[in-house]
Amino acid sequence: MQTKYKRVLLKLSGEALLGAKEYGIDTDVTSRIAKEIKEAVDLGTQIAIVIGGGNIFRGYAASADGMDRATADYMGMLATCMNSLAIQDALERIGLETRMMTSIDMNQVGEPYVRRRAIRHLEKGRIVILAAGTGHPYFSTDTTAALRALELHAEIVFKATKVDCVYDRHPDEDGAKCYSQLTFKEALEKDLKIMDGTALALCKDNNLSILVFNLLKHDNIQRAVIGEEIGTFVSNKGKEKKC
Repeated sequence: MQTKYKRVLLKLSGEALLGAKEYGIDTDVTSRIAKEIKEAVDLGTQIAIVIGGGNIFRGYAASADGMDRATADYMGMLATCMNSLAIQDALERIGLETRMMTSIDMNQVGEPYVRRRAIRHLEKGRIVILAAGTGHPYFSTDTTAALRALELHAEIVFKATKVDCVYDRHPDEDGAKCYSQLTFKEALEKDLKIMDGTALALCKDNNLSILVFNLLKHDNIQRAVIGEEIGTFVSNKGKEKKC
């Protein structure tokens, strides 16, 4: 089976790790995600992963409740490290070689993030898990995903979510339509919340495409790396197209 992408950045939301739980990490979910990733790796695709921390702690929400924003964001970064360790464990239990790299020094947990070292790990077939955001407050894990994808020369950002695609309104509303293609300009003008504005601007300005798809559907990561038309493809060239 021929892959379309040699190197991708996979962005996972922290909420994706909840499963049926209200808080924390469902190990059945991490095991299933690991198997989906292995299918893509076995085809020869190099994968770097950025995971949010919303299943454990949301810095922005805590700051809205009165906590100092920088303090809240650092706590959110630590939550991403916990999720990254869970995914690392799930991947290694099925025989995949990984390296967890952190933007905040914590040498007992993972390697410090060094761009050239991360690229070398990818070239050796290791999955690189990028934890602790950018290492700075006021930046989301969406922005981290866009930034790291550009630094590591990924060909595309895969944003794996709980819904099939990007919708023109809340997917639970009557008449909600799914976009199969969008331009960055359209996404920003319509405020579609694909990623935050900083992340979208980074991708737009550097011509880095995004594919939004449902992580919960079996084989979707594999289907994405071979170039099947799933989810919503966002680029500078695409035209608005609803399903």
